[in-house]
Order: sequence, then structure tokens, then C-alpha cells
Amino acid sequence: MAFETASFDTTLAAAAGDDVGLMRELRQGYAMSIAQQLDLLTRSRCDANWVMAASRLRSLAAGFHDVALMGMADAARTAAPGEPTVISEIGGYLEKLGRRATD
Repeated sequence: MAFETASFDTTLAAAAGDDVGLMRELRQGYAMSIAQQLDLLTRSRCDANWVMAASRLRSLAAGFHDVALMGMADAARTAAPGEPTVISEIGGYLEKLGRRATD
């Protein structure tokens, strides 16, 4: 799955305008929110908690028009709780996003 989509970058640019610092701050805040939901996913032991965390992650991604993360969240919602490939994929995405947030 592609790292970031043009619509995600466009959404951030629309919110931040030409303010590079604000763009970085928005990206960092977004990464922190993803990390919180990923933490909830990794700690979920039942279907209900897993689906709730995945649904929140999808809603977060939708708010930023992040189609790539929306797809990962959709995959999580249909996977079994604790599915390692889902957690790994979202974790890798978060890591890349975090690196971009500090650029």
C-alpha cells in the first residue's frame, strides 16, 4: 500500500497554507493520534475492543483524507484481534509518517 496519498498532503496543505511549522505540527499531532489508536489495537484482546480501535483509526484517517491508512484500518476491522500483519503494517506506516513529521 502506498505510503501517503496526494489527498492527505493536499488536506494538510489546505490547513497549514505556507506555514511549514504548522504543517510539521499537524503531521506530528496526526502521528501521535495514530500511535494512540495503534496502542489500543495492540492491547485489544476481544473483538469489540479491536473493532472499536480500528474504527477510530479509520475515522481519524478519513478526517485527514488519508486513503492509505483508511485501507489499513478497514483491513484491521475485518482481521482477528492482534493480527500481527495488520499491526506491523500500521506500525510501519506510522514510523514513516513520524520521520516525515520531523523533516
